Amino acid sequence: MTTASPPAGATAGFCAIDFGTSNSAIALPVAPGQVRLVEVEPGQRTMPTAVFYALEDLAPDQAPERLYGRAALRAYVDGVEGRLMRSMKSVLGSSLIEQSTDLGEGHAVTFLEVIAGYLRHLKTLAEREAGHAIPRAVLGRPVFFVDDDPARDAQAQAALEAAARQVGFQEVAFQFEPIAAALDYEATVDHEQLVLVADIGGGTSDFSVVRVGPQRRARIDRADDILASHGVHVAGTDFDRHVELSAILPLAGYRARGPKPAEREVPSKVYFDLATWHLINTVYSLPRVMELRGMKAFYADPGLHRRLMTIAEERLGHGLLAQAEAAKIAVAEGRDATIALDNLERGLQAQLGETQALDAIETDLERIVQTGLETVRLAGVTPERIEAVYLTGGSTGLAPLAQRIAAPYARARTVRGDRLASVAQGLGLHAQRVFA
Repeated sequence: MTTASPPAGATAGFCAIDFGTSNSAIALPVAPGQVRLVEVEPGQRTMPTAVFYALEDLAPDQAPERLYGRAALRAYVDGVEGRLMRSMKSVLGSSLIEQSTDLGEGHAVTFLEVIAGYLRHLKTLAEREAGHAIPRAVLGRPVFFVDDDPARDAQAQAALEAAARQVGFQEVAFQFEPIAAALDYEATVDHEQLVLVADIGGGTSDFSVVRVGPQRRARIDRADDILASHGVHVAGTDFDRHVELSAILPLAGYRARGPKPAEREVPSKVYFDLATWHLINTVYSLPRVMELRGMKAFYADPGLHRRLMTIAEERLGHGLLAQAEAAKIAVAEGRDATIALDNLERGLQAQLGETQALDAIETDLERIVQTGLETVRLAGVTPERIEAVYLTGGSTGLAPLAQRIAAPYARARTVRGDRLASVAQGLGLHAQRVFA
């Protein structure tokens, strides 16, 4: 692609990238104090942080085709031969970053090259929309890439910067993700205060206590405004798994009993695999399908085993997990959900109401709430000192979760940012301060 240089004096020669563990987004400047998000996929302002290396029908000297975002996930779900790479951000700061990983068919790639390739794709999308080259970028970063290891944390940022420079960014700056999320709220405050930023995504729930105020808005270095940061590896994908195990998979034998007189519970591992996104494809392998066929005698009700085999043989696992997620969202919006399962058996349905959904995820909800409280404790303040709870991340659309997170902070107002894009928008505003 050929790109023109930005006009002299223009502020548009930069962008901001939220390179997230689960999803990513790009912000471009519009006017002072205003940014817009790039359409990274048709009709979408965010895209999954995923790369798929397709290996089907490759010539001997041909490099694998790379698919990104939703196209990468579709290829994986559809069983295309290749290798899916997700959660690349988690490799930063580890010894794996420079190591090669096998793609198959004699192809290998380093994890740093995977990250660089994904950033190159984002940069191409930004330049295509902007209509000119973009040589400067602000990238978001977590408060800690690596907990309790400053040297590895610095190595992680250096590796991400190296990947960004490798794809053509000549100037690279960083901002902490919770600060970026809080910039939207900070523009509205008239006095200095403490904000609990709750970023509840697909894989992790992250909290930070952040100091904001009118006198701090123009500061470039905001590191000392983060009083504490803490997280837990529990979030939206865990909710989906519990909902599927509670409402859908019992209709295919989860927790079913065997024949009398023993009436033992049937083996559960296959059901946990079917409810865990990255393990679903393992159920479809021929040895695993043969193993499941041999389990028919374990079931007192052969119809339950028949439905399990339909899932495995017709590769319905990802679709069922998507139905669990849709049911969770329906309940979050105040509606009971009817889940049509005609692909398992004609007329079969599952029901999900708010009580059942909340019971399914109660343990995870409580862990998330306690993580928020622990973050406030680590900041050395009491819950009464928090004046706002700022919610961002896709899973904060679950109203009971948002209410539970905010409940311990009696004096705080609850502020909802853009669930999927507030970090990218905040990074864009910071990029204007750095580069404009």
